[in-house]
Amino acid sequence: MQTTIFSTGRRWPSSRVLSVLALTLLVPLLSACGFNTIPTNEERAKAAWSEVLNQYQRRADLIPNLVETVKGYAAQEKDVLTSVVEARAKATSVQVSPETLTDPNAMKVFQENQAQLTGALSRLLAVVENYPDLKSNQNFLALQSQLEGTENRIAVARRDYIEAVRVYNTALKTMPTMIWAWIWFTGNEPYQTFNIEESAKQTPQVKF
Repeated sequence: MQTTIFSTGRRWPSSRVLSVLALTLLVPLLSACGFNTIPTNEERAKAAWSEVLNQYQRRADLIPNLVETVKGYAAQEKDVLTSVVEARAKATSVQVSPETLTDPNAMKVFQENQAQLTGALSRLLAVVENYPDLKSNQNFLALQSQLEGTENRIAVARRDYIEAVRVYNTALKTMPTMIWAWIWFTGNEPYQTFNIEESAKQTPQVKF
């Protein structure tokens, strides 16, 4: 077997030298041909989904204090308060991890539960209109502000996720990246995105 001697004095088998040279030439070629596009877009979509989950969890964390504050002024609104608590429990019981974003049923259940919580919050905040003392309570005002900010963050996170999924799914279906999907990334499937009725997309009105 032939060997090649480098300046270090170390002897390298010719076959290994050829492999290194081939890899050196192949990596830029693969990159230029879009080989990295699919995994890169997939990771971006996963990161965007993680941010969606973070913001929904932020909202869920605000609800217990919000319910307790409202209860202090409007304990008679038992049905409304109970519906919020139950909707929160249901919404936090189903989580779609980045690894299951290809499952349409999991995404559907997740969206429906979050939409139900949004509706319950809207009803709760509508009830607050009947309690002037509650509307002026500093603790409630702070929670109201935090909830409003969180709803805005949810909207932004959802928008970013939808765009990331669009880019990723497009890469799986269009040239030249779809060639790599056929040859190399055979296990990659399109991710699910948000698809709910317009009425369910309405965020709770938290301004008075």
